[in-house]
Amino acid sequence: MVLSNEPQQRIRHCEYRGRSNLVRTGKRLPHSVLARNDGTYICRMEIVFASNNAHKLEEVRSKLPKEFKVLSLKDVLGEVDIPETGVTLDENASIKSKYVFERTGKNCFSDDTGLEIEALNDEPGVYSARYAGEDCSFQDNMNKVLKNLEGKENRKACFRTVISLILKGEEHFFEGRVDGEILAEESGTDGFGYDPIFRPNGFEETFAEMSMEQKNAISHRGLAVAKLIDFLKTS
Repeated sequence: MVLSNEPQQRIRHCEYRGRSNLVRTGKRLPHSVLARNDGTYICRMEIVFASNNAHKLEEVRSKLPKEFKVLSLKDVLGEVDIPETGVTLDENASIKSKYVFERTGKNCFSDDTGLEIEALNDEPGVYSARYAGEDCSFQDNMNKVLKNLEGKENRKACFRTVISLILKGEEHFFEGRVDGEILAEESGTDGFGYDPIFRPNGFEETFAEMSMEQKNAISHRGLAVAKLIDFLKTS
């Protein structure tokens, strides 16, 4: 899908080789330039992650190479709340990335993530962030899931993340999925959202009991971001 207006921000492939001159004049490198070990410099690509969720930003920034400078929604548009009116993860991710692109012209990406529980007809799904109501907390959402699963033997669930990337006016989608089960009670204090009650298949720990490095290696968002990175490296 090619969107109507052309983005102002471009991926720039360039090098700065006058390192000694920069040192001699005492000039600082601009934030968009990254020094390499061989004495050259490369332009960093600025890309907006359409989110102000500190946990998500930390997770994505830790995954992306240093050649990419990830800006938050607040960095480019301030404190805005983008309405998520879609009925699928793809639609919500697309709504948010288009919102940023249409107002800034910058390359950007957005994600939407849902927890899908088999015994609950794939709820909470696209409503995962507000399962217990518009002003609910993570704890409220977990409590509702655990209550709705009372007496049910089938605890199978999966996390899915869909990323919408708008690069040079064209939209691309990437998906990551991890299967697991919902525990009967919370375990672990790290992570966010439903992490304390979700245990991925093949592991004894919940997401909330894993380090960020462990979670990034197997998580739905980590898998989707890995596909995003592979695409950006070849674009």
